[in-house]
Amino acid sequence: MAAFGFALSAPGQADDAAWPVAGEQGLVRYVIVPADRVRDRAAYARQIERLCAQRPTCFVNFYANPGGAPLAVPLPAAIESEATAVYRRSGKQQAERFLWSCRLQPGTEPCF
Repeated sequence: MAAFGFALSAPGQADDAAWPVAGEQGLVRYVIVPADRVRDRAAYARQIERLCAQRPTCFVNFYANPGGAPLAVPLPAAIESEATAVYRRSGKQQAERFLWSCRLQPGTEPCF
């Protein structure tokens, strides 16, 4: 699904491994973004497709981990303060939304 404005392509297994899921709380998955992919829209789209393909409702929070903090949920403050993007797809509402962190995408697009 590419309704949030960027093309999808098949993810490589090596790329998938570099985006670890730190954990889940309820419907939300917490994913760590590799440092070299933080601003790469197409890379996020591939991961969303991988993580959400079989889920009509899918919530993903993306974070950088520049200090290499240990992965745990709840997230350590060093990771929680490094949010990069959020993705929400609601099967019930038939809606989806991708938002960047305002520190990564300043401009006219909505951000958080």
